[in-house]
Amino acid sequence: MTKTIQRLPLTPPTKYDIDRYKKEGIYFYLEATQELLPNGHVNVVNHGEMIMLGSYSYLGLIGHPKINAAAKAAVDQYGTGTHGVRLLAGSLVLHNELEERIAKFKKTDEAIVYSSGYVTNLATISSMLRKGDSVISDKLNHASIVDGCLLSQAKHIRFRHNDMDHLERRLHGANRDGRKLVITDAVFSMDGDIIDLPSVVKLCKKYDAYLMVDEAHSIGVLGETGHGIEEHFNLPPDAVDIKMGTLSKTIPSAGGYVAGNSDLITFLKHESRAFIFSAALPPPSAAAAKAAFDVIEEEPWRVKKVQNNYKGFANRMRGAGFDLLQTETAVVPIVCGDVDSALKLASHCQNNGIFVQAIVSPVVAPHLSRLRVCVLASHTEEDLNYCADTMIEGGRALGII
Repeated sequence: MTKTIQRLPLTPPTKYDIDRYKKEGIYFYLEATQELLPNGHVNVVNHGEMIMLGSYSYLGLIGHPKINAAAKAAVDQYGTGTHGVRLLAGSLVLHNELEERIAKFKKTDEAIVYSSGYVTNLATISSMLRKGDSVISDKLNHASIVDGCLLSQAKHIRFRHNDMDHLERRLHGANRDGRKLVITDAVFSMDGDIIDLPSVVKLCKKYDAYLMVDEAHSIGVLGETGHGIEEHFNLPPDAVDIKMGTLSKTIPSAGGYVAGNSDLITFLKHESRAFIFSAALPPPSAAAAKAAFDVIEEEPWRVKKVQNNYKGFANRMRGAGFDLLQTETAVVPIVCGDVDSALKLASHCQNNGIFVQAIVSPVVAPHLSRLRVCVLASHTEEDLNYCADTMIEGGRALGII
């Protein structure tokens, strides 16, 4: 008699209790926006008009007429796709112009563009490092940085979040015969705080280490004119060796970039697998990104507006007793404590027309479950006050504050 072999499930168990969240009506992920509305509002399927507090469009550039026009013109000139990968038939004049624009914006020799921000970190870190090298990474760095470090052949070393004493000990203990690369977010995507870049730069110089900074959440948000963390700290353009950023947050497009010296960019264009083996950025995406850098410089009021908006909102929430950790930026974590409290406060907001989501374990520690609010330049003071009032009401009802 033939023994029946029981087939194992196709997938392992999920890290989230999705079925319970849906049953209790507190699941609010993968919700589809069907229309953009003025002042940071959106029309969401099955929910109607909502104030968007989950967007990365910090300067409110999604739908900007100049950016839309650039994307449409690119389709008319080049079509919707490219002829392949950049090294072969996929390079357009538009890609070169975008990279030149990024280099000018970040004050570097050159730049390289990838198909996504995640891929940018993964490809750059994994291609740069060899056996015997050390990569030293802030504990709260983005997952794409962590994955790039793990994929590289270097020894992966973490230092406690924004702890300069611990970073120095890590640098001192690193292999002296190999290269050392320190990697950090500029603005941390879940906490909203800023790396102590002046101290990191000093330590890198002291220990002959190179420095890579991920500016996904700082372009358009930090600095007098939104040029990022170096401008924020008044550091020279050469303070950071590898300047990484995304084209899908403040820049309303898709992709990611690295800006740096000519040797770095030449290396990456011929050695990083995600550049060599991925199709080129579609023409409308490249054109939209290029136009967005122009708009940031042409409309500096947007930078002032987002900075005033997030400071005012954070002051109200702190005044009510919420723990916002050490945020100084447009990413405002509303710490709720346990997972259920965060999900219930998020549900309260959603039922009152506010698009905001709970961030829970394993993305953050269970006791630091939170709402992650992203404040935009397009938000009105009236709307932000309404959002604050709604969260304060819900927070008190749930015993969070």
